[in-house]
Amino acid sequence: MHRYEARIAWQRGGAVFTDNRYSRGHEWSFDGGVTVPASSSPLTVKAPYSVAQAVDPEEALVAATSSCHMLWFLSLAAQQGFVVERYVDEAFGVMEKNAAGKLAFTRITLRPRIEFGGSKQPSAEDLAELHHAAHEECFIANSLKCEVVIEEG
Repeated sequence: MHRYEARIAWQRGGAVFTDNRYSRGHEWSFDGGVTVPASSSPLTVKAPYSVAQAVDPEEALVAATSSCHMLWFLSLAAQQGFVVERYVDEAFGVMEKNAAGKLAFTRITLRPRIEFGGSKQPSAEDLAELHHAAHEECFIANSLKCEVVIEEG
């Protein structure tokens, strides 16, 4: 078993609160000392009550899914002798009503663009197998109900 912790801190800052006109801006703090400004998404809570420059939980879920997949991909590629020079993913998630009528992520699409170095270059089949294996190992993907799609670049 592994345990992961985050500290989430918010303050009212003098707002009335009961009129629902308070800032959703808050902070996420992690064990390594990193603090990240966070907020609700401006798509769900309009400014000025959300902070567009901050990370929202929806973006964080997409980023966590992409990051987990990438880390497994890099590990598996290294094990197979492929040298990855660069990995960039322009990932996105789609939220819509699910079967229960609740807003939920129904799909997360990963669109990695990967550059390889060295003489050993992966075939299209190698890439597909690496992505499949990375998806199977990814802790985040294994925890999600929504579909995770990989569009190879």
